[in-house]
Amino acid sequence: MSGLLLTGISHLVTNAGPVISDAVVAVEDGRVIYAGSDDDAPGLEGRIHIDCAGKAVIPGFVDAHTHLVFAGDRSAEFARRLGGATYADIAAEGGGILSTVEATRSATEEELFDLTAARVRRMLAAGTTTIEIKSGYGLEPEAELKLLRVARRVGRELPVTVKTTFLGAHSVPTEFKERRDAYIRLLIEEMLPAAAPLSDYCDVFVEDGVFDVDEAREIFTAASRLGLGARVHAEQLSRSGGAMLAAELSASSADHLDNATEEDAAALEESGVAAVLVPGASYTLRSSQAPGPMLWRSGCTVALATDCNPGTSYFESMAPIISLAVVQMGLTPEQAIWAATRGGAVSLGYDEKGLITPGVPADMVVLDAPSPTHIPYRPGTNLVDKVISAGRLVIGHIDV
Repeated sequence: MSGLLLTGISHLVTNAGPVISDAVVAVEDGRVIYAGSDDDAPGLEGRIHIDCAGKAVIPGFVDAHTHLVFAGDRSAEFARRLGGATYADIAAEGGGILSTVEATRSATEEELFDLTAARVRRMLAAGTTTIEIKSGYGLEPEAELKLLRVARRVGRELPVTVKTTFLGAHSVPTEFKERRDAYIRLLIEEMLPAAAPLSDYCDVFVEDGVFDVDEAREIFTAASRLGLGARVHAEQLSRSGGAMLAAELSASSADHLDNATEEDAAALEESGVAAVLVPGASYTLRSSQAPGPMLWRSGCTVALATDCNPGTSYFESMAPIISLAVVQMGLTPEQAIWAATRGGAVSLGYDEKGLITPGVPADMVVLDAPSPTHIPYRPGTNLVDKVISAGRLVIGHIDV
């Protein structure tokens, strides 16, 4: 007996058409061979049977923006922010990103793998089957390579799909505080060429006091010559020009966008740049959410992501992110679930992820709920009953 046969699906979200009621999905050799109404299903016997018993099925979540490879603990900073300290205040004192850099540099590669793998296993248990993982907590040549090697190893050894992003331009490290031009030269001349074989993308944190538009353009130009796509931290804390730069470069994505305008949205849409929104960071920083409905209306591809990181968005599950996008940002449940699945896949250049249609890899989540709307409705409960990754049941069990 080979393959899987899921029956009794109350609501099937395919992201290729309307939600299908009373649905069936058949899987063979890791790929979907049928997804549709039970009434129209061809003979599909001879497969391992999973009776969904009135549960909903959706594509596996695609988390398109994470900073998963790190060591250290920044819970004290969280408490300080609650007491009134700002992100900028903490960073100016050597905290924030740079405190994680210190802890991450000190950790061995094996320690970082163990920490990251544990996070990814929890994400998988919460329904995430595809993850973008950034470096950015090394900020020197060998440490950045260490982070990228860990991220690639996670994709090889765990049942998730991983794309990696070089984020050496996450901040200027302490030892280059008075020599930022020298750090940019190091990034372009040494770090990028070494990181390129381990990376799919390059990212730059474009923000006042971090990297400006001209610096970012120079870094992205060098990355493009090495074959890396662009992903841009843009308009998070201020309107600093990152979105327009992303449009100019036809980047794969512009991320955060809390301070994006209609002009930014129009430019992103025209250039085909995905808008990756991270409501967990805005929630943690108690700042305004990105204008998700405006970006959606503009025609941009909108994606949702956890931005999982130790300082400003320690979310490992997409469910609360979807809920924040609905309750605080203003997306509809249907829009938010699309953005957390197909939208993330589009931003990462995947034609076959975030879908449940014949021919695509079988990445699916069986929810312990009759409707996907329960995800934003019940964000405090892990509603994941089963996870199928590349046609293999990796979370949950089959009742016999």
